[in-house]
Amino acid sequence: MGQTMAQLPYHYGVKVRIFPSSEQKRFIKRNSDASRFIYNEMNGMNRELYQLKRVKIPIGVVQQRIQTLEQRLKNPATGISNIHGWLNDNVLDSLMKANAIKNYRAAWKMFRKVHQSGTPVFHRKRIEQKYQTSCLYPGKVKSPNMINGSVRLLDHQYIQVPKLGRLRFRGMPAKLLARKQGIRIGTVTISMDATERYYVSLQLASEHSFVIQTVSKSQMAIGIDLNTANFLTDSNGNVVANPRYYRSIKGKLAKAQRKLSHRALRAKKEHRQLLNAKNYQKQRRVVADIQRKVANRRRNFLHLISTTLIKNHDLVVAEELRSKNLLRNHALAMSISDVGWRTFLGMLTYKATLYGKKFEPVTPRNPPQTCHNCGFIMGSRDTHKLTLADRAWTCPACDMQHVRDHNAAQNILAKGITP
Repeated sequence: MGQTMAQLPYHYGVKVRIFPSSEQKRFIKRNSDASRFIYNEMNGMNRELYQLKRVKIPIGVVQQRIQTLEQRLKNPATGISNIHGWLNDNVLDSLMKANAIKNYRAAWKMFRKVHQSGTPVFHRKRIEQKYQTSCLYPGKVKSPNMINGSVRLLDHQYIQVPKLGRLRFRGMPAKLLARKQGIRIGTVTISMDATERYYVSLQLASEHSFVIQTVSKSQMAIGIDLNTANFLTDSNGNVVANPRYYRSIKGKLAKAQRKLSHRALRAKKEHRQLLNAKNYQKQRRVVADIQRKVANRRRNFLHLISTTLIKNHDLVVAEELRSKNLLRNHALAMSISDVGWRTFLGMLTYKATLYGKKFEPVTPRNPPQTCHNCGFIMGSRDTHKLTLADRAWTCPACDMQHVRDHNAAQNILAKGITP
């Protein structure tokens, strides 16, 4: 049978757009609704169980209900389906049920491990749709790959998905299509976004790297300072400008959202549900399309910068920024959200592993305030700390002139290199 997904050393994720028929769209919606229902049912049973266990008096009805809920939670696939018979419909993917249960248990596991993600909450019904299934391989298959599982590529344009059947897709990288016989498919997510575009996300694994890993002889290292004035400044003095994608369309988006709000008020005055208000739904798609384009432009920019840094350097050092804390500054919150620091650092983390390079997040103390030449810290010895308006300064100890962001990038690199 070969190695499992967890045993394979290299993993990769790819998201491609699909074009389902009207019947397939109905199947996707039913599976999405069922997945959300199962997740919420398990959450409801756990919440009820928690409240019942707080009753200290040994009441027979309460004890019996606790035993019933515990039994259902041990085997929720049958426990929930026996009560709600519609979950046994043939159009529903059985692996969707298993993945909904797995995701709920994973949410609890993450809460117990991190304690910051919060306990699982009820999933609200939204315009977006999503459910997960899995790719299964028959026992007789000796080498599982992208063309012999329950989810498989039929050719360069069509993919087969359980219950949905044949789907046309677009956007699969050519390097994956060329190696499809050596790549295994794991979890598969079918989704629809707010603009009513459908996608399939594939979790892939292989015995060989998905990219060509090269190690340069020069062992180049670089430090980067992230800021809002410009996107980043590296330790070599290079500056990447901040594109400010959200700010560029803020006025257009605000106008579209005002129009959406007016249409919502009119529909409510006429006692029409927003789901059935055609003008409201049309304008909602306009707003969602503007937001999608901004998100795609930002994501493409971050991918280009992160890939370039990782491929051209053996060590990349960056400051570990806590965006959650920085967003409390209301004067900079919009700029920080627009620049996408956490997404960028996440890309550097997984791409370093993908390309066989090293990414080192560090937490240096006062990198903009410290002279990288002599180590003098502004704010000491009767000096004033630098403000955000001070973009260049001269060290009072060694008289060396600094560009604020370049100096910070050099300090970050020194912190990453020094053990």
